[in-house]
Amino acid sequence: MFHGHAIDALSRGRRGWLFTVDGEAVARWEPDGTASDPISIEASINCVSEHGSSLVIGASQARLYQHSGDVTVLREDFEEAPGRDTWHTPWGGPPDVRSISVDADASTLYVNVHVGGVVRWKADDPVWRATMDIHADVHQVVAHPTRPGTVLAAAAVGLGISTDYGESWTWRRDGLHADYCRAVAVWDDLVLVSASLGSRGRNAAVYRGRLDEGSLAGCERGLPEWFSTNVNTHCLGASAHQAVIGDADGTLYQSTDEGETWEVAARLAPIRAVGLED
Repeated sequence: MFHGHAIDALSRGRRGWLFTVDGEAVARWEPDGTASDPISIEASINCVSEHGSSLVIGASQARLYQHSGDVTVLREDFEEAPGRDTWHTPWGGPPDVRSISVDADASTLYVNVHVGGVVRWKADDPVWRATMDIHADVHQVVAHPTRPGTVLAAAAVGLGISTDYGESWTWRRDGLHADYCRAVAVWDDLVLVSASLGSRGRNAAVYRGRLDEGSLAGCERGLPEWFSTNVNTHCLGASAHQAVIGDADGTLYQSTDEGETWEVAARLAPIRAVGLED
């Protein structure tokens, strides 16, 4: 049904994987292996996540949409998010909602605006709140799948980790050859993050480390010295049994020992997103 179309982002839902199609629609792989009818909106779509019984869709112009039942509406409350008038892009274009993640306890929705940092909505405090200075230049936000309150951010200033729902952040750079981070994945105590010299992806590499302590170490065995460009948002994945890296040149790398060693699992079309089952 979607052969020949670009899948730009993936997100695990309660009833199968959610994904974006050509930046124009959102669909779901159902447990029986079929795909739902696409949901389209009048905006360029960047990401999707499931929050409660609704889908939350991030789009261009820093717009956020909510789909419930058969109805899709613009989240008007997000239009009033603090600092919105300062959101921007380095090249002067309008900002985007780049990634979305839902906390492990389902109470909190994290939205990454590029460039606008990470903003948060909580069920017990149902207004949008900024969690960091927008100049951190975040490229992906990921909530820990099993630890409520723990959320990570891949940013131009390093790897950000919060254990209090984004109230405060610790920035980790130890072990990185450069601070510019583009993608992040976490499972249990394993963290993967990509880093390079900047937006053009020079000297791009992937690092691994423990969530709670220690410096980050380069993933080297079985990987190229440098990737051809940034390992991008949505292109790192981790689960209980394996980790994966999706390269823009179409190479899928797999590790079964928490990133210690890697091997080529497949050679595909350019990879825009990866996802792993638990």
